[in-house]
Amino acid sequence: MEDGASTTGTGARTLSLTVSASAPEPGLYLVATPIGAARDITLRALDVLNTADMLAAEDTRNLRHLMDIHGIPVRGRRIVAYHDHNADRQRPAILAALGEGRSVAYASDAGTPLVADPGYRLARDAAEAGFAVRALPGPSAALAALSVSGLPSDRFLFVGFPPAAAGARRTWIESWRKVDATVIAFESPRRVKQLLENLCELEANRLTVICRELTKKFEEVLRGTATELLEQIPGEGLRGEIVVLFGRPEPAAADEGSLREALSELLDGSPVKEAAAEVAARFGRPRREIYALALEMKKERE
Repeated sequence: MEDGASTTGTGARTLSLTVSASAPEPGLYLVATPIGAARDITLRALDVLNTADMLAAEDTRNLRHLMDIHGIPVRGRRIVAYHDHNADRQRPAILAALGEGRSVAYASDAGTPLVADPGYRLARDAAEAGFAVRALPGPSAALAALSVSGLPSDRFLFVGFPPAAAGARRTWIESWRKVDATVIAFESPRRVKQLLENLCELEANRLTVICRELTKKFEEVLRGTATELLEQIPGEGLRGEIVVLFGRPEPAAADEGSLREALSELLDGSPVKEAAAEVAARFGRPRREIYALALEMKKERE
């Protein structure tokens, strides 16, 4: 890699960069692309886009634009559109190229491939056929939102896009509402208000974070309860790309009978200390209190 720099009269530096990279080995390369700022792409991703035998993309226009920005020529290479509506038709052609010993770079519309895009089946079929599948890590809207949310990140659940129909969306909310983890979802800016309305029907005080236009000029992060954020969103919804995060649910209140029942299930196969720690975390009770109860139950059994 060679680079040089010159200084303009304004003090800004104009950089020139030349990157030399060898052709990648045969296989499928999953290329993470920027979710907003075009410079949020790795050098390795640029290398592979520059040297792969075939290019595939959820949106070929976006990939061409990204390559133009970074000065990567197409050089007559085939760019295959691969999206939800044509995946079954296009997948055999990509697999055939891999079978010929070619390298194929697949780029999502924005962010990390296989996260809420159709690349899953392509990667699965390529791996099952014995071809190498390589990830080129990079931008991810879900992880970027988690990083700035201020919510716990030690355990999180990505649940994709909510269903559009109100009834299905309520069922979808129930599927994760009691999970002890930070929940991450993508949502249409026009429907984010309806999503919060549905959540408020069940848990109005759930800590919620809305990230809008991450890494872009008008990036915005809204934090509060579901009710508080619902009041801030206009009737027509928001604008831009949206990620919604929900904090962990409030610990379930429990009487001694419920605690004993939970401990009883765990004490059969776990040490007292581990069983007590799990039940304490589940019900939001002090570990010392639950450990004492677990010891008492063990003595009763003996």
